[in-house]
Amino acid sequence: MEIVVLGTGGTIASTPGEGGATPAKSGEEIVSAVPEVEAYASVTVEQVAQTLSFEMDAATLESIADRVATLDDDPDVDAVAITHGTDTLEETAFYLDAAVAPETPVFLTGAQRRPDELSPDGPANLRTAFRAAREFSDRDCGGVFVAFNEEVHAARYVTKAHTSKLEAFESPGAGSVATVERDTVHVIRKPRSESPTIPARSLAPDVYVVQSGSAVGADLLEAALERDADGVVVEGTGLGNVTAGLGDTVANAADHVPVVVTSRCFDGSVVPVYGGDGGGETLHRHGAIFASNLPAHKARLALLLALSAYDDREKIREVFAAFR
Repeated sequence: MEIVVLGTGGTIASTPGEGGATPAKSGEEIVSAVPEVEAYASVTVEQVAQTLSFEMDAATLESIADRVATLDDDPDVDAVAITHGTDTLEETAFYLDAAVAPETPVFLTGAQRRPDELSPDGPANLRTAFRAAREFSDRDCGGVFVAFNEEVHAARYVTKAHTSKLEAFESPGAGSVATVERDTVHVIRKPRSESPTIPARSLAPDVYVVQSGSAVGADLLEAALERDADGVVVEGTGLGNVTAGLGDTVANAADHVPVVVTSRCFDGSVVPVYGGDGGGETLHRHGAIFASNLPAHKARLALLLALSAYDDREKIREVFAAFR
């Protein structure tokens, strides 16, 4: 079995320094720390970036997508593993799942503890990715997954749920795709891409995220429109509701750009139910697009890709309808 590991930096590659921890270890060094790595696969390592994931930019994401797409087309590659910082790991996973939709299984993994800290988790997490890669490849399953703390999650649903614990990632409402146990990989549901494909990789459009909450006014949404935003994601409360001030501005914004509504709740879908100036039903009548159970940060990526793919509001609306 042939696995290509793409190193991008993150905690799994970081060492301490005077100005704080930064990535210093290469992908080769990270892989060499995995016990008996040769027992899982023949591994090739490429360094495609060396960054902290909270500094991941569009150009780097697009280059990772291009490389994953090339490897997906290579019949000699059975799986891809990407070592990545945990802060935005779920965003890279979702972006790759929607934009590339690989038929080869792709696993993102990382660490909560640096290699120099007590009981670093990076080697175990990478081994989880390798073991899952063998199982998923044998099942002829593709898509993008997060392998972490002996669990495998689909890119569509996974989120970082804790800042520092080893059990950092969860999939609210969906659960993990598989667990990696001592002697076996226990597959819970068919491993596959669970994200609709959006035929674009460019993240060039300007999309702003505006949060609602108690006593939030319309200033930030108005500022986004003044800056000629190409689209806006509004993170509402509950089922997808916003303050009256925001609701009035959404009416104007939706006449000019796509406005996508999400919820700050980490589980459940947005549904237009309530009236009033900022209720979901009112926003729906204003032309806002409801993003099912996508969180704001994933809805932003989906809107960036949709704007790159289509110059048609109804096509963009169909993109989000497909996430139901």
